[in-house]
Amino acid sequence: MHAIMIREPGGPENLEWTEVPDPVPGRGEVLIDVAATAVNRADLLQRQGNYPPPRGASEILGLECSGTVAELGEGVEGWQVGDEVCALLSGGGYAEKVAVPAVQLLPVPGEVELTAAAGLPEVACTVWSNVVMLAGLKEGDVLLAHGGAGGIGTHAIQVGKALGATVAVTAGSAERLERCRQLGADIVINYREQDFVEELRSQTKGADVILDNMGAKYLGRNVDALATGGRLVVIGMQGGVKGELNLGKLIAKRGSISATTLRARPVEEKGEIVAAVREHLWPLVERGSVQPVIGQVLPLAEAADGHRALDEGGVFGKIVLMAK
Repeated sequence: MHAIMIREPGGPENLEWTEVPDPVPGRGEVLIDVAATAVNRADLLQRQGNYPPPRGASEILGLECSGTVAELGEGVEGWQVGDEVCALLSGGGYAEKVAVPAVQLLPVPGEVELTAAAGLPEVACTVWSNVVMLAGLKEGDVLLAHGGAGGIGTHAIQVGKALGATVAVTAGSAERLERCRQLGADIVINYREQDFVEELRSQTKGADVILDNMGAKYLGRNVDALATGGRLVVIGMQGGVKGELNLGKLIAKRGSISATTLRARPVEEKGEIVAAVREHLWPLVERGSVQPVIGQVLPLAEAADGHRALDEGGVFGKIVLMAK
């Protein structure tokens, strides 16, 4: 098969479309003929040599895909050859075929096209596991999602609104904020021009849940933005890895901070998350309340252009790479 490989750590120019051996499904796995995959920020970090795959995972980039089941490994039940699926991966999505544990498969929901479905698994599992399963977002809560114009942000807006929350987002331009508002965001904050703590506090009691991709840079202000009993969930470190935390403020608010990752979790934990997504989130997708937001579609062989586009920050939603 063909796949995108990293010649050496560095820039997008080091991504190469080349032939590699076909994967073979092991026990409990399925082989997927990949229709499309999507670009995630973790892919950029791995390309740079800063985010190696977990032990035993494919060295090929790609944390999600959509496609058709081509082969069932030993012991797999509930799926058939020919089923259209999308999948959460530990790696291997930037290829024409990928083997994945069956518990990480999801059916392509409702009227979603197969190509667009490639942009769902990573954001769906990230948002649902953190915002709902961990932080317990519920109707009437205030959700603040940083990076509202990105893949996770655009998904979080829709999930928050579908669950009856007031949704606030940050983004870097009026155009991107307006598109967030069209997706359902109630409060839109230009982080280049406005203080998100002041804006949020002027319109709400503070955030019950904050989904943060910035890490250290926003740590202190995120605590300031929390409501009493608020939960801050850190899922990224774009703003650095070390920050100063005022424990007095956190205690006074009876707040909590969690920091999570999805890729390195054991298969069993990923399976639990995927099962929860299928049971609770997929009906929202099938009803149209939550949909994939695809900002750009490119051929898989042009993955380097997708990496450049994500790095430049001009794409709204997900970048999808078509294998076929």
